[in-house]
This record gives sequence, C-alpha cells and structure tokens, in this order.
Amino acid sequence: MSGKVMLPMGIENFKEIRTGKYYYVDKTGLIKTLLENFGKVNLFTRPRRFGKTLNMSMLKYFFEVGTDIMPFDGLEISREKELCEEYMGKFPVISISLKNAASNTFEGAKKLLCGIIGDEALRFAFLSESDGLMETERRQFTKLIELDDKGEYSMSDEMLAKSLLFLSRLLEKHYGKKTIILIDEYDVPLDKAYQSGYYDSMVNFIKTLFGQALKTNDSLNFAILTGCLRISKESIFTGLNNFSVYTVKDVQYNEYFGFTDAEVRQMLEYYGFMEKYDVIKEWYDGYHFNNLDIYCPWDVVSYCHALKMQPSMEPQNYWVNTSSNDIVRRFINKADTTTKDEIEQLVNGGMIKKKIRQELTYRDLDSDIENLWSILFTTGYLTQCGQDDEGMTGLVIPNKEIRWIYEEQIQDWFHKETRKDVEKLENLGRAFEENDTETIEKEFTSYLRKTISVRDTSTKKKMKENFYHGILLGLFAGMNGWKVKSNAESGEGYSDISVEVEDKDIGIVIELKYAEEAAFDNACEEALQQIKDKNYEEILLDDGMRTIYRYGIACYKKRCKVITG
Repeated sequence: MSGKVMLPMGIENFKEIRTGKYYYVDKTGLIKTLLENFGKVNLFTRPRRFGKTLNMSMLKYFFEVGTDIMPFDGLEISREKELCEEYMGKFPVISISLKNAASNTFEGAKKLLCGIIGDEALRFAFLSESDGLMETERRQFTKLIELDDKGEYSMSDEMLAKSLLFLSRLLEKHYGKKTIILIDEYDVPLDKAYQSGYYDSMVNFIKTLFGQALKTNDSLNFAILTGCLRISKESIFTGLNNFSVYTVKDVQYNEYFGFTDAEVRQMLEYYGFMEKYDVIKEWYDGYHFNNLDIYCPWDVVSYCHALKMQPSMEPQNYWVNTSSNDIVRRFINKADTTTKDEIEQLVNGGMIKKKIRQELTYRDLDSDIENLWSILFTTGYLTQCGQDDEGMTGLVIPNKEIRWIYEEQIQDWFHKETRKDVEKLENLGRAFEENDTETIEKEFTSYLRKTISVRDTSTKKKMKENFYHGILLGLFAGMNGWKVKSNAESGEGYSDISVEVEDKDIGIVIELKYAEEAAFDNACEEALQQIKDKNYEEILLDDGMRTIYRYGIACYKKRCKVITG
C-alpha cells in the first residue's frame, strides 16, 4: 500500500485533489461534452454525494481567467488541444454553492445568501479599483462587499436580488469576456424554506435572483446549476431561452456523475482490493442513469479508505449518514395499505411501476402519495429499471445500503404504531407471563400482518431472523416492569431475547428461527433445543427468577408458530 496516493475523503476541491496527490477519477470529459452540446443555462439533477460539487469545482478551474493548467495535465481534456487553447483560463467565473443557505427563517436565509455571494464577490476585490469600470460602478461593487458593525455583509434586499447580474456585468467590463455562472445545490434554500414555513417568500426571491442573472443578462456566457430536484413549475426558470435539463433519466452526461463499473474496478485494482468487488457491487452499485449502471462514489471512496486502515472492515452505510432520511420516513408514515404492499414488494427485491413526474414543486410532495414515488426516485432512494410503452417507469431499491434505510424506517414506523394500542400490547405481555402460547401466536401474527415483512430470497436466513427479532424487541419495549435483554447487547451466553418480570419473579427465554419453506414445527423444535443445550435460563435463575418459561418461535412471511417447553 506504500507509495499509493491518498483517497480524497471529504475533499470537493478539484485543484486540491489534483495537486495534493489524491486519487482522482477523471471526469474532465464533461467539459468537452458541454461545449459540444452548448446550452445557455444547464441544470444537472442527481442524488446527493454523486460528485456534483467536485465537477463544478473542476469546471471553475478549467474556465476561470488565470487558471493553473497543471491540475489538468494527463487528464482526458488535456488531449483536446484546440478546445483547451480556446476555452481554458479564458473567462470570468462566478461560482457559488447554496448548500449552506438553509435557515429556519426567511431573514436568516437572506443573510446566508448575502454571505455566500459576498464572499464570492470578495474574490474580485480588484474590481473596486478597475480602470475598466466607471466610478459609479466601482462604488456599486463596494456595496456587494461592505460589512455592517457586526462584521456581516450589509447588502439590501434589492442589491442581493441583483447581485449575480451586477457582478457578472462588472466582470465582463473588466475582462472583456462574458461571464460563466456556476450555482451548486440550487434547491437547498427551497427545501429548507418548505420545511420551515416560508416557502412562498423564498420562491419569489430565488425567482428574482435567478431570473435577472440567467434570463435578462447580456453579460452571461452560459450557466450551470446542480441540485437534487428539477423545480420548474414554480416558475423559477420560466422564460429562460435555451434551457437544458439533464436528469438521471437522460442518456447525456450519465457517466460524469458517479462511478462506472470500469472506474470502480480500476480503483480496486490500484489499491489491491479486488477481492472486495462483489461486496462493493452489492452494497453501493445498482443505480441506473438511463442505460448506464452507476455506483455511489462517496460510498466507494469511503469504504476503500476504511479498508486501507482495516482490511477486514465490513461495508458500512456511508451515504445514509451524510444527510437526513426524512423523505423515507415521511413516505412510510403517509402510506396507505396499497402503498405499504408496494414498499414490501420493493424491500423484498421486487419492482413496481410508477409514473415519474420530474417537474415538481415542494408543495406537491405531500399533496399526493404518488408524488413521493417521484421524489424517492429523484433523490436516489429508488432507481429506474426500464420503462414501458405507456411511460411507466420500473422502480427498484438500488442496493443493500439503501434497502437498509427502508428497513430501519419501517421498523421505526411499526414500533410507533404498535405502541398506540396499549390494550393489545398488554394482552401480548400477559400471554408471555402466563405461558399462553395460543394467544402469543395469535397476537404476534396480527402484528406481523400490520408491518412490512422482509423475505427477499437473496437475504441470508440470519438477517431474516434479525428482522423478526427486531419486531419482537420493539413490542417488548412497551411492556411495563419488564427487564429485556437482547443478544445484540449482551453477547455470548444469552438467547435471542431474555426477559425478567421482577415483581413476579418470572424469567422468559425466547429463541427465534426463520422457518424455511414454512417448516414451523422443525424450526420451533430447533429453537427450544438450542435453549436447552446452551442452558440459556441459567442467568435468569441466578438473578432470582423462580418461574422460567422457554419459547421457541418460528416465523415465515407474516405467520408464526410458538411452542413452549
């Protein structure tokens, strides 16, 4: 491993990666493709952590006046000599990211936007003394970077709304070249505004900011925006000429966001991790951008970094931990019976067909459960699997990591729902305390029918058992006076679940099995035999429990059988 370049963990600055001896997957072909398919305003929508920000940084360093050509040495774009001669380092570039423009209030969001645009304007502080500008223009420029007595940018609302338009005009006058505008994560302020209740105000403001910079701007060469959602019904982009949108359903540019299979293989071979190829594919591949299979780059890089430190490291949920998964939670909470059946089909490795609407407003999210399918698809929680002649898109869960999110959210929803019925829970608990297997079987089966089961044939038996284990633990969490232990918490020496009902001196030992092909009797007997062979009740006796009940529980799909012994 010595002598290998480092992996760019959390680095989204193209120049830093290329000059700091980090591994870089060459996406500079994006530059040539963009210039050969010119659009005045271009929007790329991709899920988070698919390389949007790094690509925007790469574009900035390529086009910006005074750029250092060294970071591009040896890359695909460097072989395009005529193109580099004409475009590289030839244009003023305004480059901002709105990913941090998220506030609980509209006024707070505007302050954040002032800071973002003010910091970018400060990169061009030389404009305040530019001979290419009139004195009035130089004074106007200073208003973009002036600070108040708190050290914050003091732009008025009117100046902020015109800031990108005004800055691009000044840069054109100074350099004699039209300006390129790059706006990363353009939809973050709208998302936060929707969550925080000032959506209409933010829509109107962004519409003005973008409209002036992108629609009525004679100083604009071209613009590129990135985000997760395509938001056009809100009129943010209404009236833009030559407006090009590239989503995960389009064939253009699909290889430039995320890693292709060949790129992943090349990385694994470089670091000596090819033996991990199958598990990486299972966990982090599975996205279909039109006709191309794509891996989540954040996951692949993160796992390879972990493997460098600990070669035996198992795959982790890296993408999951980079942002909230509220969209899945909201979706499951809103789901009716039909939708729950469809979620179950997806979780179990199946496909469903839905009409995908890629032009949505945030208001549309909760107006119709069908719209949430489109959002799950656009944001990467589902991926496409073909399209029929009627325009219906096949949807599947892309990989093991994303499937884990659904399972976690499903269990969270189920536990909340079951705790609402106190009487039913008490009835189940009383049955365990009274060794009433008939009632246990009846009540547990009724709970299984309400949840979304996991029975994917590709899932190992132990994982299926863990699913039912989790459901039962969740039910027990609502039992008053029960001291519950799980093998996941207690290690060797305990059965799947042990319970001490201290005020009654009752100890309960439970072993769960998955009944392959509905072989309930065999699975129950196997569970009971394991309890006896490993003497699981010993710890309960040591804790003073006088009465011990042993339960072997076998589950299959949404049925169960319980025996005692």
